[in-house]
Amino acid sequence: MSIQLRPVTAADYDGIFALWNSTEQSRRAMNPVDDSREGIEKYLKRNPSTCFLAYDTGDPDRVIGVILTGHDGRRAIVHHLCVHPDCRRRGIARLLVRQAEDALRQEGISKVFGLVFKDNGPANAFWEEQGYSLRTNLNYRNKSLNDQVPKGE
Repeated sequence: MSIQLRPVTAADYDGIFALWNSTEQSRRAMNPVDDSREGIEKYLKRNPSTCFLAYDTGDPDRVIGVILTGHDGRRAIVHHLCVHPDCRRRGIARLLVRQAEDALRQEGISKVFGLVFKDNGPANAFWEEQGYSLRTNLNYRNKSLNDQVPKGE
């Protein structure tokens, strides 16, 4: 397998959506508004240079990994990182994270955070290995402004 990365485009939506549906943790993180085709198109318009897709050069139409990262000019957030279960443990997630971090640095961003479900042990271990520390002095607060978006737990 020869892995390549490239920027995400709106045309990649179907492949990304299929990838997200390949794993329970990603399905759990999606919502019907922000992760719809229209929601992702809007996100990519705001963040055209910080989102990346991984594919195998032998099958360039199959999305095997994706990271959606954006920022507000001060801080960045990793909104989605997913690697297909059949392609894990090959360094793809690390490549995606490094590519996104490099793109954020080029845009002058010096801090990035991500949200991980507490019960997702493998993901929490991965982020710790990448140098992302666990903040225990903050509470994450959430308010849904759209009835179609789940409020969370």
